Amino acid sequence: MNSLPDELYSEVVGVTERARPPVSVPPAPTHGPSRTPPALRPPFRPSAGAEHLYGTVAMTANLDASTTSQPSGNTPEAGPPGGRGLVTKLAAIVVGLTAAITLMLCAFGLPSANGGPHHAPLGVTGPQSAVAAVQKQLPGDDWEVTAYGDSRALVRAVEERDAVGGLAFDGDGLTVYTATAGGQMISNAISGLGTALAEQQHVSATVHDVVPFPKDDPRGTGLASAALPMIFGGMLPAIALLQFFPGHANLRTRLAGVVAFALAGGAAVTAVLQFGIGTLDGDYWVTSLGLGLGMAALAVPFLGLESLLGYAGFGVGSVVMMFLGNPLSGLTTGPYWLPDGWSTLGQLLPPGASGSLLRANAFYDGTGAGGPALVLGLWTLAGVALMFAADRRRNGKAGSKAGDTPAAV
Repeated sequence: MNSLPDELYSEVVGVTERARPPVSVPPAPTHGPSRTPPALRPPFRPSAGAEHLYGTVAMTANLDASTTSQPSGNTPEAGPPGGRGLVTKLAAIVVGLTAAITLMLCAFGLPSANGGPHHAPLGVTGPQSAVAAVQKQLPGDDWEVTAYGDSRALVRAVEERDAVGGLAFDGDGLTVYTATAGGQMISNAISGLGTALAEQQHVSATVHDVVPFPKDDPRGTGLASAALPMIFGGMLPAIALLQFFPGHANLRTRLAGVVAFALAGGAAVTAVLQFGIGTLDGDYWVTSLGLGLGMAALAVPFLGLESLLGYAGFGVGSVVMMFLGNPLSGLTTGPYWLPDGWSTLGQLLPPGASGSLLRANAFYDGTGAGGPALVLGLWTLAGVALMFAADRRRNGKAGSKAGDTPAAV
């Protein structure tokens, strides 16, 4: 049913039919039978009412088209995809990655390039003239020369880590005392120094290794290979526990998991180094507990930083330990082979303190283990404090939200 009169409705339909685009008809073949073209229709002329309706519809369509096709002056034009924001973002990423690579090279390359004896304690014994000649000849920035009464006192100083090595002059020649387990590079430097002094005095030099590596690993290659596993032993458990036990509710579960892993990981790494490779030579359980403390001193602060600052805190901690703690640890060279400031910083970070504790327990019967153990304990306690600070902040926010919520009547 339509509400228009029949005549007006038919004319409107005619307007619609005339508005449709013409359909192209292919021409008739010339070789076929001739066909009479259909009679042409007279031009359509709508009546007054239909013309009025058609004009209204056309004007409305033109008005809508002009409104939609011409945006107002207040509407900003859409720019091309990407644009300046994309270029800025790309440039920032490129600059950041370049800076990261440069810092990585500096962190690993500069300590090696500036490596050498730096205020290394060296013991000397023998005639007063020989001791004075050594003290005068050796540069003070490289060696700190201390005179001892006899060879026995000098050997005791090396065993107790008061000296990294020593030179003993006697009538038969020169005896060079080294401690390879305390640092391969510094021991090589002392051996070369003794050989040069012996040639100057035209005497023979004999090298005696007071604290050597075990016979199964005389160069300590296993100790050098343990650097990265010790660092990853603190990072990987934190990452795994954050993935499998996420959220604030599992905070104490993650802490318990890190402690358990530190004990198990320390025992496993010590077993491989001592019984598998033959690098370590000390009390197994004491050494394993020291390694476990080193892993905990890395993992617990990682958990604390993540709990308080999120993954950004975890990332900052990882960068510091990898790019500063690892190259400045002195695990393979000994702390006296690095410049003074770098060496001090390295020994205050968990990788350096863990390496020094490992040397003390494995080769010196625990001599000098107190300082590194204290540093590792403080790092562990700092991580626990960060975790409880995050827990307290979380509880405070929950309490404030509960106080703001109106009580139900």
